[in-house]
Parts: sequence; structure tokens; C-alpha cells
Amino acid sequence: MTVVLYPGSFDPVHNGHVELVQTAAGLFDRVIVAAMRNPSKGDPLLTLEEREQVLNETFAGLDNVTITMFSSLVVDLAQELEADFIVKGLRAVSDFESELQMAQMNLAISGVHTLFIPSASERSFLASRLIREIARFGGDISSMVPEPALRILREKNSS
Repeated sequence: MTVVLYPGSFDPVHNGHVELVQTAAGLFDRVIVAAMRNPSKGDPLLTLEEREQVLNETFAGLDNVTITMFSSLVVDLAQELEADFIVKGLRAVSDFESELQMAQMNLAISGVHTLFIPSASERSFLASRLIREIARFGGDISSMVPEPALRILREKNSS
């Protein structure tokens, strides 16, 4: 059984993330989606609890996908969960440059390999950072995020 770990901040989860999880779920026996608070990505829009709720609702229909939260090194989580690989999505060449360096570092310190899955071109522009900005100003993100994320973001903006 092949187990993969898909780590990220998922603040918020967007349709590019959904595509990657669906692809990974079709390729591997088990996919673990792991959300964390990433201080380098600025102030979070959603709490970890809200992200966990949204991720659980978003991927409820995929039996081989589980959700977890973490606050450690990704490789430590991968080893703890006995993940065979870490999976990461690639939108553009710039993603590859930064993700390759991280993958090589993770391999050097843990022996865990990273597999890259390219996004479909119609979703390659999606980035949680940009979606957070649009959402904070009340812009329309309905085509960019799954329904559970849209619902919670609308609730946050109305309060």
C-alpha cells in the first residue's frame, strides 16, 4: 500500500488543491492531506480548526483521503505517518525551483522522496495568498474554491 502526504497551509483550500488531491487519490492507495500554520505566509484567514473542517467536507467523498493538522517538520510527520512519499503540486517553473530545493532538503534529512504533480493549465494561476486578498476585500472567489471554503469565507466576511 502506497501512502502519500500532501502538506500545505490550505488557507484557504482552492480548486488547484482539490485537483491535486483527486489526482493523487487516483494514483495512490492513501492520501493524507496535512494542514499547518505557516508563519512565512502572513496572517492566516482561517484558523486551523476552520481549515480542518473545510478540508474534511471538501474531501468527504474520497474514501482514501484523510485530513490531519500538524506543527512540525513535514518530514517528521511523513515518518510518523509512515508516508512513502510527499506530493507537491506545480503550477509554474517558479514553483519547481522552490519546491525542488525543499524536496532535496527533505530527502537529505529524512530519506523521504517528493513527487511533483503538475496542475491543469486552467488552474495554474490559483494561489491561496491571492485568494485570501480577494476574499478579504469581498471579491468573487466562487470559481476558485470548493463550496465548503466559499461558505466559511462568506460567513467570515459577513461577521
